[in-house]
Amino acid sequence: MKIAVTYDNGNVFQHFGKTENFKVYEVEDDKVVSSEVIGSNGTGHGALAGLLAEQGINVLICGGIGEGAQTALTEAGIEMVAGAQGNTDDVVEAYLKGELVSTGANCDHHHHEEGHSCGGSCGGCGGHKSDITGPNVGKTCRTHYKGTFNDGTQFDSSYDRGEPLEFICGAGQMIKGFDAAVANMEIGEIKEVHLMPEEAYGQTNPDAIFTLEIAQLPGSENLEVGQQVYLSNQYGQPFPVKVAAKEETTITFDANHEMAGKELNFTIELVEVK
Repeated sequence: MKIAVTYDNGNVFQHFGKTENFKVYEVEDDKVVSSEVIGSNGTGHGALAGLLAEQGINVLICGGIGEGAQTALTEAGIEMVAGAQGNTDDVVEAYLKGELVSTGANCDHHHHEEGHSCGGSCGGCGGHKSDITGPNVGKTCRTHYKGTFNDGTQFDSSYDRGEPLEFICGAGQMIKGFDAAVANMEIGEIKEVHLMPEEAYGQTNPDAIFTLEIAQLPGSENLEVGQQVYLSNQYGQPFPVKVAAKEETTITFDANHEMAGKELNFTIELVEVK
């Protein structure tokens, strides 16, 4: 089996029709045996399905995608999982474990904050107003990092992936504490930072936990507690939620980031500024 993921600097690219690259995974016995990044060669929405079909792709994982492209993929016999975010390797692993589900459900009861992105353990979920100052603000920075909880457990590492994280410092693409740390670093410098929840993913928001009728959400009857899925808000934007509870007729979702309420520690190495 071959899985293709819209790809940009290690993460799922969020606009299928504009993706410049796909990361293609060769899978045997539910395990990745090889992977490579291929270019789309500037192919537009309509022809991308054909490009993937030529590559023998069985499954496409992507962020946002239009109806026309969805139709073309269906006609090409390619399974599609939309609304994915974060590191592509992690997303594929979640798919193979059955933890990545594209429900196609439309949730009108929960407004997901515009611009909110949960890609990667320290990327996304920023959106903070930039009161950050430093010589690197506004510049594209490439950093290696390792993230741990207070008990020393590692939750993420760019070193393990072998690829630095790239972002524009101070643009709200990162959690605030990570952004602020990099703003004043010099190339080659390694910095240790301890972030309180307010500097990371915030405190747990009880308003982000909501209950819906299973009958109103096609596909939800097959979901299990602890499973992560993607819903769409009233604007059609996908957002990740975890199934927190399930009763006979209702299902409860938690849209809080999995890191909400947690203190985080990062070792950050500034590799390049451009």
